[in-house]
Amino acid sequence: MSEEAQGERQQGDTVALVHLFHEIALKGGNRSFFLRTAFKNIEAALAGTGAWPVERRSMAALVPLADDAQWHLVRERLERVVGVEHFARALRVGPTMDEIKEAVAARLGGVAAGSFRISAQRSDKGFPLDSPQINRELGAFVQGLTGLPVKLKQADLNIRIHIFAGEALVSVESLPGPGGLPVGVGGHVAQLMSGGIDSPVAAHMMMKRGCRVLFIHFHSFPLVEGTSREKAEDLVRLLTSYQLSSRLLLAPFAEAQKQIILWVPPAYRVVVYRRFMMRIAEALAVRHGAGALVTGESLGQVSSQTLENLSTIEGARERLPIFRPLIGMDKEEVVRRAKVLGTYPISIMPDQDCCSLFVPKHPATRSRREEVEEMEARLDVGGIVEEALAGVQEVRFRWPEDGPSAGRAASATGR
Repeated sequence: MSEEAQGERQQGDTVALVHLFHEIALKGGNRSFFLRTAFKNIEAALAGTGAWPVERRSMAALVPLADDAQWHLVRERLERVVGVEHFARALRVGPTMDEIKEAVAARLGGVAAGSFRISAQRSDKGFPLDSPQINRELGAFVQGLTGLPVKLKQADLNIRIHIFAGEALVSVESLPGPGGLPVGVGGHVAQLMSGGIDSPVAAHMMMKRGCRVLFIHFHSFPLVEGTSREKAEDLVRLLTSYQLSSRLLLAPFAEAQKQIILWVPPAYRVVVYRRFMMRIAEALAVRHGAGALVTGESLGQVSSQTLENLSTIEGARERLPIFRPLIGMDKEEVVRRAKVLGTYPISIMPDQDCCSLFVPKHPATRSRREEVEEMEARLDVGGIVEEALAGVQEVRFRWPEDGPSAGRAASATGR
């Protein structure tokens, strides 16, 4: 439906006005692809709310609202849609100053404020007044109506006017979205997913760059209890609300660890564990069409994340690049992000992950790749990797549907 036809809809209705991340405006000839993906994601996130259709307006979307209950549900969904910069409940009226003033007066009812400002945005250049003229005329109107002073910076109340072809929208609130680029425009990556604080934050950061994330979790069940797998599922379930659907691959690592413990000195075991994880994760990523591996590593945070050890670990992969979104962050920065994201309470729950199993008191912090490769020469590297791949199980998740979809497939490809 064209914008002109959409503007002929019944005026005076209430809508959610959704503004997309301003970075999309810089995409030039690719902008239409970014916008199509953003609108598609918004429609998918609002499934089941009854808010339909999602109407397109250049760098914004309009979602019709039936009542307060529907607005609250729509609001909860939009807060999770990556690519949404901010959104508001707005009153849609005809594109005349009289109707806009009536809508402003209606929106001011019951609003307590000590100061205000008008922020007009005119997408329809055929409207007789430009944005500064609209600001001045409406400012005088609101001041005469309320007696409140105008305050251009940090006003208590920001009255926003958006004028499109055939319609105007009036709102008095602005709620933040996640921002970022719409999930799906940045390609497909595979996240090595522990049950800790770091990797969920790294995954979310990649989603905000438009990437769809495949999750890979290594577990040592039955050598340890299955709590790490349960935590991984809970974390992926939460993160799925930012990318609408997810796959979690559960990779068995107990047999690999048994072999490593037999032939690798204690100080080097964690490094070798991670080199095998890198090999297995790369194979899974390639099979599922991912173009890069992602980890939650931060330089110097733990013994395995020194510059030397990171280099040694990375040397095990052959085809795909490794992205480390957290590499320059300290732990407090990551914790703050995890708390905002909502993953922190899950991540701090006690569990037994595979890297905490048989960890020495004094792990090597400055390994050399050649030295570690000599240790691995005693192992059947290919056989260990293939055995792990054969035991991979898959769990699928969708949002806003509740819980994972049909269970686990005992293959690395999910077939």
